[in-house]
Amino acid sequence: MSALAAPRFAPFTSFLDFQRQLQLQIAADLDALFAATDLPKPLIDACRYVMSNQGKLVRPLLVAAAFVSTSHEDSFETPALSADQIKDENSAETELLNQVNAQLEVQSYFDMCRRAALAVELLHTYSLVHDDLPCMDDDALRRGQPTAHVAFDEATALLAGDVLQTLAFEVLTIKLPNFAPFNPLIAGELLAVFAPRARRMVAGQMLDLNAEAKANISQNELEAIHCDKTGALIEAAMLMGAICGNATAPERIALQDCAQHIGLAFQVQDDILDVTMSTDALGKPAGSDEKLDKSTYVKLMGIEAASHYAQSLFDQGRQAITTTLKDNPNHKALLELIDWLWARQK
Repeated sequence: MSALAAPRFAPFTSFLDFQRQLQLQIAADLDALFAATDLPKPLIDACRYVMSNQGKLVRPLLVAAAFVSTSHEDSFETPALSADQIKDENSAETELLNQVNAQLEVQSYFDMCRRAALAVELLHTYSLVHDDLPCMDDDALRRGQPTAHVAFDEATALLAGDVLQTLAFEVLTIKLPNFAPFNPLIAGELLAVFAPRARRMVAGQMLDLNAEAKANISQNELEAIHCDKTGALIEAAMLMGAICGNATAPERIALQDCAQHIGLAFQVQDDILDVTMSTDALGKPAGSDEKLDKSTYVKLMGIEAASHYAQSLFDQGRQAITTTLKDNPNHKALLELIDWLWARQK
């Protein structure tokens, strides 16, 4: 397949280049998505407002990193012509057709990865918009700018979150310019992974609210909350990238194991940053967990023990994929992403 263009995002060279490439891709694809939808003002303005202020893009990065870490050229390969076919006078035309079909298949898998990356970021942003509402955490700052209900109004923010959630599923099948037609088989697999984990995320948010001001919550109870609230979408992101990369069954199992550790680690780290960093550094109100009397890992075990626990979870996440993905030269995309997550300060 060397004569064909490789899927974008690959080959992996450095994490910073990979991150910049994804940021540009997501921004362009969001423009295409919003141009293709017929949303009235101020709803479209609110959607653009919350989506254009890109955060860390952790979940789309996980989709893309899982994609390049599991993509195998031979899994997209069109079989070589047989001796009998080569004798055929139309063999040159047949070979060209095979090459074109192979290229289209590569593009189809890559474009489904683009759709998956958009889907997880849309769903994640919807959850942030709703989290910030007065009826939830009542926050006035997100990613360094006024939250949606402050910049617009509460009703518009509520509806913006609603429509971002629906677009998260629609984007997997909608007709979009500069995208290959959606692949129904891949889309079906993506939805089977995405939908139940989106539901788990919302259930986890309810469990988190239920745990506010609750005394003596155990570590098992806390992890049950965050395996759903934070971990479910991280798990979805990595599995969706693997599906688009045509990953093998052992690779998908390894990625799910990795995601479960990384999802918990990410939440433990968030709890630590909430009490150790300033509002300016975080881009959102510091100390909000304490204000809302939330159950956190810092509250449960203290900063130092929570930090050690987060590091052990990140280490287990790395170990889960190192052996299974080591034969893919691009597998370091995921490893460097995990290192970047561990080093983050907001």
